[in-house]
Amino acid sequence: MPTLLDFRRSIRSVKNTQQITRAMKFISAAYLRKAQEAATAARPYAQELSRVLRSTMSRIDEPQHPLLAHRPEQRILVLVLAGERGLAGAFNTNILRKANEFFRANREKKISVIPVGKKSRDSLKRAGFQFAGEYVNALARVRFLTAREIAGLVTELYAKEEIDAVYIVFSEFKTVMVANLVVEKLLPVEPIKESNQKESAQIDYIYEQPEEQLLGKLLPRYIETQVLRAMLESSAAEYAARMTAMEAATKNAGDVIEARTLHMNKVRQAAITKEIIEIVSGASYGA
Repeated sequence: MPTLLDFRRSIRSVKNTQQITRAMKFISAAYLRKAQEAATAARPYAQELSRVLRSTMSRIDEPQHPLLAHRPEQRILVLVLAGERGLAGAFNTNILRKANEFFRANREKKISVIPVGKKSRDSLKRAGFQFAGEYVNALARVRFLTAREIAGLVTELYAKEEIDAVYIVFSEFKTVMVANLVVEKLLPVEPIKESNQKESAQIDYIYEQPEEQLLGKLLPRYIETQVLRAMLESSAAEYAARMTAMEAATKNAGDVIEARTLHMNKVRQAAITKEIIEIVSGASYGA
């Protein structure tokens, strides 16, 4: 049976762990605020650039560009954005599960991947996937240069016809408690949908340059923006998941401390009661 000293050591150990989880919660909250602001600020630009690009495509009868070429999807490249570290609850597990669902749905096709994040790299390497590139420590501090490098690699492979389609799997930040797992098609760029044709037709852009020339500039920038937005969303979602997980761990540690303290007090009270009974019994026997 554990002694009172064992209970005190156990409670002290849990308290030390609670201090660590509380500190990690505050650190994640500070990083989350910056990451959330960056992700929120990137959304309007990405949406407007997408709208302008598709509006330009709709004004050209048959737009010709290597990034618009449609081929049968036999060779697929998938960008998988997961976390750099653990202690984020089910964040990494959910993303990798979503990616595996996509892999199983396209098992008859040749799939290559570009992992972004250490957890993604390690998991996909164990699964035996072929890497077209890998980027570690890219989500801890998102940089545009990294997004441009990834976008450049993707567009180069697609323009050389080494791949037929590009998809990106990431966690889109919604709220601190909720994240949306997204599988988004990056290439080829799809034309505007008929349901949105009337809405886009209301916006009449005036182009100073020919539409074909603008298209050649907009398409690479569009890919860079979409990759950057996905990285910012994933980074914010990771910090939110880690803050939530550390908050839950801190609360659970408090519950454990309370339960063990109560049990320790019961054991101590039982020991005191036993000693009192022995003293009283001895005094009665002596009388």
